[in-house]
Amino acid sequence: MMSFRHIIRVAGTDLDGNLVTPLALTKIKGISIRYAEILTKLANLDLTQRLGFLPDREIKKIEELLKIPAAEAQIPSFLTNRRKDYKSGEDIHMMGSTLMLVHKSDIDRMKRTKSRKGMRHQLGLKVRGQRTKSTGRRGQIVGVHRRKLKQQMKKKK
Repeated sequence: MMSFRHIIRVAGTDLDGNLVTPLALTKIKGISIRYAEILTKLANLDLTQRLGFLPDREIKKIEELLKIPAAEAQIPSFLTNRRKDYKSGEDIHMMGSTLMLVHKSDIDRMKRTKSRKGMRHQLGLKVRGQRTKSTGRRGQIVGVHRRKLKQQMKKKK
């Protein structure tokens, strides 16, 4: 009988051992369900196998696949989360804290260059063309105080 582990650490993230392997891998920031399924198939693992039942060598195989570039792992470029990177021009797949840092630096670059998206980010408005007339409002609510208005109207008369 194989031993079961409830928590497995992969790529700096604690994963639930009760979940099926591809679904558990999606808990790593930057990995979608489709990317996780392809990783599981490349590691020659069963898609229905629970992550907690996998031996250490198979978990190490998954970690190695996560470390190598997507092109070397024969993962299609349309599944990468950073196509035509700004600095290198290559298709890169990022995960975890590096993904968040690069995303923040991209937004900061847009703000510095004062592009349309950068200006919308600076102003805290919607960026992708959504309507802003009635949605996306925040801050203190400005309403009509009828009692105060009536008092002001009486004072004016």
